[in-house]
Amino acid sequence: MKYSYQKSNRYFAQAADDIKDIASIELNELGADGIKDSYRGIYFSASHKVLYKINYCSRLINRVLAPLISFDCHSDNYLYQTASRIQWSDFLSPEKTFAVFASVSNSKIKHSKFASLRLKDAIVDYFKEKFGKRPSIDTRAPDVWFNLHIEHNKAVISLDTSGGSLHRRGYRESSVEAPMIETLAAAILKYAEWEAATPLYDPFCGSGTFLCEAYMHAANIPASFNRKKFGFQHLPDYDSKVWAAVKADAIANVKDVIPGLISGSDVSSKSVEATRKNCRNLDKDNVIKITHTNVFKMDGLKHKTIVCNPPYGIRMNKKEDLSTFYKNFGDFLKFKCKGSTAYVYFGDRKYLKNIGLRPTWKKILSNGGLDGRLAKFELY
Repeated sequence: MKYSYQKSNRYFAQAADDIKDIASIELNELGADGIKDSYRGIYFSASHKVLYKINYCSRLINRVLAPLISFDCHSDNYLYQTASRIQWSDFLSPEKTFAVFASVSNSKIKHSKFASLRLKDAIVDYFKEKFGKRPSIDTRAPDVWFNLHIEHNKAVISLDTSGGSLHRRGYRESSVEAPMIETLAAAILKYAEWEAATPLYDPFCGSGTFLCEAYMHAANIPASFNRKKFGFQHLPDYDSKVWAAVKADAIANVKDVIPGLISGSDVSSKSVEATRKNCRNLDKDNVIKITHTNVFKMDGLKHKTIVCNPPYGIRMNKKEDLSTFYKNFGDFLKFKCKGSTAYVYFGDRKYLKNIGLRPTWKKILSNGGLDGRLAKFELY
């Protein structure tokens, strides 16, 4: 059986709507072509080599789906019957585990969990009939992830070539309240156009996501360097030699990071401890400088790229008014950060007016359902 992705070499990259502009550029830089923006993500064409490279190196994509089959789907019975015709042993064996994640909209099948269950039934029954035994379900860390999307009664069954969300880099061993998702932090660094030419500082480092992402970028470390397995290794046309070459090429480009290039601090000792622990998972030479400091007691941050995600109460279900905090932070930037450029992420955009500085630009960037804003401030 020849699958849709094999006939067309077309794949679908899931990416946050707010960052699809730079995600498309990144896909192109990694070798993809035929790039087409779509709802929920980006379609693109790729060879095996490029598919593997995107999964290994992309900092902005959440996951990449390989479409297996597309069909009209007006009932759960037809979903089951059509799925039953797929040769599931091309991807799985009874000894492996799998999971199905479904999304449904504007279709006769109304519920994604029910659609997911019917596809699971088809897969399990296929193995029972053919082998007399079945693979197990594992929704946390399955060997193979399948995706089902039904929209306007059109169904697509895909294999997740990433093997779970690519935002899980593997360095976040310790966390604090409201950590920023890694792909969003990487996107903010991209919008900041930081290319390791100026020292970078995060005065609200939290669990160190900006510092870790900046280090990986400066060192050319592939975003999925720590990932043990990928979904594309379960495709029937997986090429282990090509994958080994992709990894070797990427690792050959890793370079040292200059001490003092990346620094951060936080007023919370718990945050500093979490940041140090997470950074150690990447930075074996301890070149990232992390201090336990109240930003308002610092002498200043001159001639730096400042990237930060200051506290915002709504994220942590707290009601305190942070207007004064943001005014004080704006004053700190204005009077103590001459020659720097600051990229400040506002989880609650109402505080933009309190900072007292005119942004060069601002951009909508959602974070965990919050209507956030990224603003650039040039501090002359």
